[in-house]
Amino acid sequence: MGDVKAIQLDKLSFSYHREELLKEVSAGLSPGSLNFLLGRNGCGKSTLLRLISGELKPTSGDIRIFGRSLHTLGSIERASMIGFLPQHYPMQLPLTVEEVVLTGRYRFSRLNPSKEDFRATLAVLEKLELLHLRTRNLGELSGGEQQMVMIARLLAQEPRILLMDEPLLHLDLSNQVRLAALLKTLGKEGMTILAVVHDPGFAMAVGSNILGLSNGQVEPIRQDDPDSLLTSVLSRIYKTEIDIHRMASGIPFVSVNLGAL
Repeated sequence: MGDVKAIQLDKLSFSYHREELLKEVSAGLSPGSLNFLLGRNGCGKSTLLRLISGELKPTSGDIRIFGRSLHTLGSIERASMIGFLPQHYPMQLPLTVEEVVLTGRYRFSRLNPSKEDFRATLAVLEKLELLHLRTRNLGELSGGEQQMVMIARLLAQEPRILLMDEPLLHLDLSNQVRLAALLKTLGKEGMTILAVVHDPGFAMAVGSNILGLSNGQVEPIRQDDPDSLLTSVLSRIYKTEIDIHRMASGIPFVSVNLGAL
């Protein structure tokens, strides 16, 4: 028997109104791995994360979390294993930043937070350099600040798996660098991360594993392949001519060929 995967997808299929978005997808993510999912708009990336989070139910197939079928997990046990950052939150909640992050402690405290919950909340705010915003109302913040607050809420939950749908949304370059460092640190600490991003260069520079989603199927994108092959694979996934370049350090960045415009 092989190592138990943090996330195992077995012939996972899902349809919206008879349109099959995912077609018998099988894939496994190891504990402590940092994974990025790439693909065109509308190809099913967010749907896949919502399925793994338990928000949606598959048409067929199974999802196992550390060897256990997802549908056998109760809500509190699921929250101890999986944290989910969706693309959109109701940002006009009449709550302060500290109160929003504190809601991530629900699995520990229900509606009666303890001193430990407050301590953990402040520790996460400090870790993400957000303490100066703790008394501000969430709706008063910029989009990038709100996104960092929601990431802090996710970390306060202390799950074993992070599912992040476009975590770079609204982030400036400084916060993108901070997020990259944070994700790498969390991976080294044993957290399993699956994040949807729209920047292949970011994924290739930061991630240990890259997955592509197209035509209802998930495929691995091998970073040790020659750039010519990576270019071909990414161009096929995005149905757009893509070029890969390398900085002197070897770190890749990806551009779209606009010469035909």
